[in-house]
Amino acid sequence: MLAGNEIVLDSFIRILIKLSQAIDKVIDFIGSSTTWIVILTVGVGFYNVLARYIGRFIGLKLSSNTLIELQWYLFSLMFFLGFAYILKHGANVRVDFLYANWSEKQRALVDFLGTVFFLIPFCILGIWVTIDPVLQSWGLSPDGTWGTWEVSPDADGLPRAPIKTVIIIAFVTLLAQSISQAIKYLAILKGYTQVAQAIQGDAEQLPLE
Repeated sequence: MLAGNEIVLDSFIRILIKLSQAIDKVIDFIGSSTTWIVILTVGVGFYNVLARYIGRFIGLKLSSNTLIELQWYLFSLMFFLGFAYILKHGANVRVDFLYANWSEKQRALVDFLGTVFFLIPFCILGIWVTIDPVLQSWGLSPDGTWGTWEVSPDADGLPRAPIKTVIIIAFVTLLAQSISQAIKYLAILKGYTQVAQAIQGDAEQLPLE
């Protein structure tokens, strides 16, 4: 009977690992895509600086608030979409003077508890508290009717609603990656020690052996 339960548990963990693999692939794709956002941000910023100085020299306004706001919109987009990617590859800031000397299972236990009891609830809370402000930015009134969406108060400014929506997307992707990380930590605790490589971003896929 015990052996049968172990087989069921092993199968369940393997299914969870496959789910983690799928989440990791999506997050890696999103994170890799931000490379183009970085390039575009630098390009827009370079143009803004160049246009401002050349415009002063020739007496023409070559830049605008649209491009200035676009620059910080792109930076915000890169920042928000990078949350989950950073978590997946372990590039977040850590204090490792104790953690670094622990065994894989000790680290997995601490990470699992921290993820389940702190990070995942934080993501859920973040989604919950931002839904109403984002809907209001899209024009939803307290009485349930829809009006015009929020726009920058500056001349030639951009709409605020799309970039505010990315806040929710950031929390959703971070939540998904948090679940993926929790699965990996659980797998290590159950003896799947090879999964530790994937936590460090050293493997493209989680080994199932």
